[in-house]
Amino acid sequence: MRVIGTAGHVDHGKSTLVHALTGIDPDRLKEEKARGMTIDLGFAWIELPVPGAPQRTESAGIIDVPGHIDFIKNMLAGVGGIDAAVLVIAADEGVMPQTREHLAILDLLTVPAAVVALTKIDLIDDPEWLELVELDITELLSTTQLRNAPIVPVSATTGAGLDTLRRTVSTVLANLPPRRNRGRPRLPIDRVFTLSGFGTIVTGTLLDGTLAVGDAVEILPSHKPARIRSLQTHRRQVETAVPGSRLAINLTSVATAELRRGDVIARPGMLEPTLLVDARFRLLADAAHPLQHNQLVDFFAGAAEIPAHVRLLGTELLEPGGEAFIQLRLHRPAVVAAGDRFILRQPSPSATLGGGLLLSPHPRRRWRRHDPKALACLATLAHGLPDEILLHTLERHPLSTPAALIAASEIDASDGTVALGELRSQGAVVEISGAGEPLLLSLTDWTRLRAALVDLLASYHRQYPLRRGLPRSEARSKLQALLPAAALAVRPFNALLAALEQDGALAADDNALWLPTFTPTPSPVQQQRIDRLLAAYAATPYVPPNLQDTLALLGQDGELLEMLVERGELLRLGGDVLLLHSDFDAMVEHIVEHLRSHDAITLAEVRDQFQTSRKYAQAVLEEMDVRRLTRREGDARVLRQLHQAAHRPSDPA
Repeated sequence: MRVIGTAGHVDHGKSTLVHALTGIDPDRLKEEKARGMTIDLGFAWIELPVPGAPQRTESAGIIDVPGHIDFIKNMLAGVGGIDAAVLVIAADEGVMPQTREHLAILDLLTVPAAVVALTKIDLIDDPEWLELVELDITELLSTTQLRNAPIVPVSATTGAGLDTLRRTVSTVLANLPPRRNRGRPRLPIDRVFTLSGFGTIVTGTLLDGTLAVGDAVEILPSHKPARIRSLQTHRRQVETAVPGSRLAINLTSVATAELRRGDVIARPGMLEPTLLVDARFRLLADAAHPLQHNQLVDFFAGAAEIPAHVRLLGTELLEPGGEAFIQLRLHRPAVVAAGDRFILRQPSPSATLGGGLLLSPHPRRRWRRHDPKALACLATLAHGLPDEILLHTLERHPLSTPAALIAASEIDASDGTVALGELRSQGAVVEISGAGEPLLLSLTDWTRLRAALVDLLASYHRQYPLRRGLPRSEARSKLQALLPAAALAVRPFNALLAALEQDGALAADDNALWLPTFTPTPSPVQQQRIDRLLAAYAATPYVPPNLQDTLALLGQDGELLEMLVERGELLRLGGDVLLLHSDFDAMVEHIVEHLRSHDAITLAEVRDQFQTSRKYAQAVLEEMDVRRLTRREGDARVLRQLHQAAHRPSDPA
């Protein structure tokens, strides 16, 4: 599930573009419609074509944000959890002040991808003007991490370019890595309202973990308990939500008056609010003034806005364009996690100062500002917490043993052991029993592999409804597109399948995999052919129809024949010989009884005793040899047990 956020200057056509793409008007407030301007967050969703499969679509959420300078705070509440941005720039005006500020915010939040929608091209008659605007946009993006964002000219009025924009956004989203799932559900609330007959509804983007109907949750920072009555995404009821989902959650046991934008829904006891955070901060190069120690700022993280004072660490003053470690003393509790991105703004006059990365949401104390040990600790955290480093390493080296994972992460062994224990307790890693040490997968990879394999088996069953299941070797080959080939060597692959089977995702034997609910079921016409074939075999048990006649009785349906073999009703022997399994068992029993009273039996004797052909007699005897029931000696067969007993050394006197 992906979420797209709009960005751009006021009146450049963000909401109009969303309406044209989705058919949904994101401006929901009376004042917005009266003023023709977005004031608060708007929401919609879009069906995007799947790259490489144009007949399929995938749904993505859209958060439409206000562009006016007076409502930048509302804009910040919407962009924290997006996967990609659509930066909207009007062709008749080009780059404007809020274009630059919105782009700076996207860059500070490290939004991973963007598409520029060059709107209102129907108002431009001069192609050279469009070229100049595109050159200006390219130059603007060149110093940001969105420098490679494609530019798509569009008109929401005429519809020109809208299909191209849909395809471009779809391609950009498809190239993003999957949302990480550390098993710690966290949803910052961006809207609270009451719906008649349902009660309290909140909306937001699920940043991590999964939430399900019936889950007990708590509202932070107040620790109010609640329970999820129902979940909706894009107006569809769902039982379980995954990371990246835009959700509407119907909560019980809590009133709307007890909630506010910026509160966070989490599992009980999983997260703790904080009043002090450590961070790495970058002041924008075009900031009007240096950042001073103890300066009052507004702190934006998730959907929350909280006044705070900045403690500069290791420096007396931070010049525009500079970076520094800081501690933020928050005026109200925040619910954040290490690795979250944040924005600082100047309260008055209102302006974006910069942003950065939260290093520790719960520092042990207020650091002395120039303490070398504290600065060294923060420098280490800036490169990643041990558990984050382990998780990154595990995603590069899936199905590693704990020892191999810690070694590959290049962190201290004792720190790695502690960090791995934390990841286990959080449910961020999945342990798979192996022959020796357990094998580890990130929860993200486990969920992705499980879903991929279930989809693969469902597709195989649709394509081959009479086969028992997908061959193991074929499943391994297809899954290697999702994991490095070395990770899916035979042993780890078998361990993974065993874990998935235990989890109930599939059923398996030594040869094939299938969904637990699947049973090969012939159609009524196919069943009639099976009944006719089995009757023919039963009529002449030891000289049944040959392969050609068998296929004729089955309507030349080779899949039907394979199903009968897989089910064990027919047994395939050498030389294209087929027998009812029960008839083969009867022949074996008779031959073994014969050999218990006679030392040997010849092929001719088997042929005559069963009034069969030489071909069938030979196929049965060769199968008995393969099963190590008999052994050939010259032109005859003897029982292996009798043969071995005859040559056993004599007992001592």
